[in-house]
Amino acid sequence: MKIKPNIYRTNTCGDLNASDDKKSVVLSGWVDTIRDHGGITFVDLRDHYGKTQLVFYTLPEFKLVKESVIRVEGIVRLREKDQVNDKIETGEIEVVVNNTEVLGSCQNSLPFEISESRKTSEEVRLQYRYLDLRNKIMQDNIIFRSNVINDLRQEMRALGFNEFQTPILTVSSPEGARDYIVPSRIHPGKFYALPQAPQQFKQLLMVSGMDRYFQIAPCFRDEDARADRCPGEFYQLDMEMSFATQEDVFEVMETVLPKIFAKYGKSKIAEVPFPRIPYKEAMEKYGTDKPDLTNALEIKNITDVFKNTTFGAFKDKIVRAICAPASSLPRKAFDELTTFAMENGAKGLAWVRINEDNSLYGPIVKFMTESEQNEMIQKMGAKIGDVIFIIADKYEVCSRILGLLRTELCERLNLLEKDVYKFCWIVDFPMYEYDEENEKIDF
Repeated sequence: MKIKPNIYRTNTCGDLNASDDKKSVVLSGWVDTIRDHGGITFVDLRDHYGKTQLVFYTLPEFKLVKESVIRVEGIVRLREKDQVNDKIETGEIEVVVNNTEVLGSCQNSLPFEISESRKTSEEVRLQYRYLDLRNKIMQDNIIFRSNVINDLRQEMRALGFNEFQTPILTVSSPEGARDYIVPSRIHPGKFYALPQAPQQFKQLLMVSGMDRYFQIAPCFRDEDARADRCPGEFYQLDMEMSFATQEDVFEVMETVLPKIFAKYGKSKIAEVPFPRIPYKEAMEKYGTDKPDLTNALEIKNITDVFKNTTFGAFKDKIVRAICAPASSLPRKAFDELTTFAMENGAKGLAWVRINEDNSLYGPIVKFMTESEQNEMIQKMGAKIGDVIFIIADKYEVCSRILGLLRTELCERLNLLEKDVYKFCWIVDFPMYEYDEENEKIDF
């Protein structure tokens, strides 16, 4: 990046090349590495934009220490051909230093090497966060986020949306997590809540006549940390539209997201428009209202197959199942999957394997009539080498456990489709559900 020259630098550490040969330059940055070759010392100087190799024929009066911030004056020269470093942008040149100034000194020993910070314990990394954030990987992550947000803004504004900032201190409102609360100075004993989402404010904007709103909004939710976010550090692209249908909202996202993923994603979006899946269908096929469609396994209802069964575990129960190419799993894995299902609330897990001669093998085969066996295979679309995993219980229990089992099987069998994002819209959610514990209908 080209910058406006000042007393600290005429160039960044990432923009000098062969065309700058013999140019007088001023650079400022962090001492990245020091290599003493006896009579000549090489230093890599690092800033936000890259690295430049410095050459010292005479060391300064002070001791050069890694991660100190220095300002140098010198002359650019071409490197010998056998010394060109193709791994950095400035690898064709080096700067012969004739004057050095310390802007910020560093202690003699570091708690960890900057390039190795991610291998250090999290506690130490957080204690020395200012050092951890000097790691290029950490800086690239922050820049990546900045670039994505910038492009989201441009795409939303191109679609006629205005960006507004909504209040951070507000009254508590029922959301999906606990509130963060802030004591009020002017109202002793009372508290503000940090908004879990800008829901009420954006609706206020709509009824006041603002037509299209968006915000890269913080959502302050007092919940446990997750793999992809820390508590209180959850941001979302939030939007609202007036006089719009559900399809209008979908169309906006189907315009914005593919462009962002095409530019920044490592994989492609499978299809646009995104499939619309009714809630009931999602629960039937995937056991969850947020299915991963890169997992091709589906849940099927085979209750009718066993409507006349005498097998006690299936009698008068909802019977649902997953068919997976799992014959390669060792016998121990079936016991582990049974334990997994029971730890998540199942009374048990039945399974049947289709042998090469089309016969069935499994603990429950002896309880099934030939007609039930044939009808089950047909309904599940099972073939030689497949295993049918069966849960018999209440509908909701079957959905939840088979949804978890579907994910577990996909991971064990490495069935996840690679290099693709599969988005979908889950539609037609029910307005109410029955709370069995309290025996009442809840919103």
